[in-house]
Amino acid sequence: MKSIQFLIGAAAASLFVFPLSAQEKKNKPESTLKFTVVKEAKATGVKDQYHSGTCWIFSTQSFLESEFMRMGKGETDLSEMWLVRCGYIEKAKKYMRMMGKTNFGPGGEPHDVINLAAQYGLMPQSVYAGMPAGETKVKHGEMDNVLKAILDAQLKLEEKQLNPNWLAAFTAVLDAYLGAPPATFDVNGKKMNPKEYASSLGFNAADYVGLTSFTHQPFYSPFVLEIPDNWAWGEFQNVPVNELSAITDNALMNGYSVAWGADVSESYFSHRNGLAIVPEKSMEDMRKGERDSMWIAPCKEKSITQFMRQEAFDNLATQDDHGMQLTGISTDQNGKRYYMVKNSWGTSNELGGYFYCSEAYFQYKTVSILVHKSAIPKDIAKKIGL
Repeated sequence: MKSIQFLIGAAAASLFVFPLSAQEKKNKPESTLKFTVVKEAKATGVKDQYHSGTCWIFSTQSFLESEFMRMGKGETDLSEMWLVRCGYIEKAKKYMRMMGKTNFGPGGEPHDVINLAAQYGLMPQSVYAGMPAGETKVKHGEMDNVLKAILDAQLKLEEKQLNPNWLAAFTAVLDAYLGAPPATFDVNGKKMNPKEYASSLGFNAADYVGLTSFTHQPFYSPFVLEIPDNWAWGEFQNVPVNELSAITDNALMNGYSVAWGADVSESYFSHRNGLAIVPEKSMEDMRKGERDSMWIAPCKEKSITQFMRQEAFDNLATQDDHGMQLTGISTDQNGKRYYMVKNSWGTSNELGGYFYCSEAYFQYKTVSILVHKSAIPKDIAKKIGL
């Protein structure tokens, strides 16, 4: 996921969510939507990925922070930029081996966080913020362009072979932007390296499973999901969409959170309004009053089928836009269920950085999920060979 966000209805490369002005708040009709929490997993505070395509890191590390709380390890604040740095190094290696014929960019998948944490370990935010001195927000546009330019320049092979110092040069520039990480650091009076720190938190990469739901590949078999940000060519278990929902529900109802990748480019997704739904009427067929009311009152939604989500994926209407964390289940006053979603776009919306996602939106626009294997119902786990 590389993360898309919107500036008053238009797609934006940089990530902003403008809060409502005092006048807008005054003019906005009062919402009649009333939500009741059914079940909620523990979660750390909302962060802001700001000008970066690092939602895959923010969402999956937030998921891990919830995991560590669930496991009794207390509240942690993991360094996102540590694994961003590690990820760029691994992406660069693959890009060079593929002679530039593969994706190199800021995006990634939840399994990348798990695999990078297994390979490199984890680090607290307090010891590696990954920002130049004086900076308090993540800004990666220039760095992304410079890093790719270095690789492309090296691939010209002026000596008819790759310069043996290319990785050292690449890493030096990466560290110029993010800072060189410490080899060891102090945690509660004990000196650790990143792998030791991950181990102290009980992290085990084998515990986590990525799942998706598409009919162009057989169900109950793993496959490499064909999306640009799956740069590591990681495999996802493929299950019918009703079972993808069942896994998510089972996880959340039993105190597990879920890392969630989805398309958030639809006009019926609004982080600002704190809601993602699939209205029964198309936006084009709605009157203005209907479009306005769908954010503040219960709205009748489409019934989603496996065919509908496959068609949207095949015609590129559903893309791998954004990574988030599902932290709970709520119902509205009519008993309709919604997932509680922790985002990484700061706290400027009316729900402090969260929003509600309907079951219809989840079934239609989910690209993938990542869960602890124990959160998968036993009958489904058996079908996928767990």
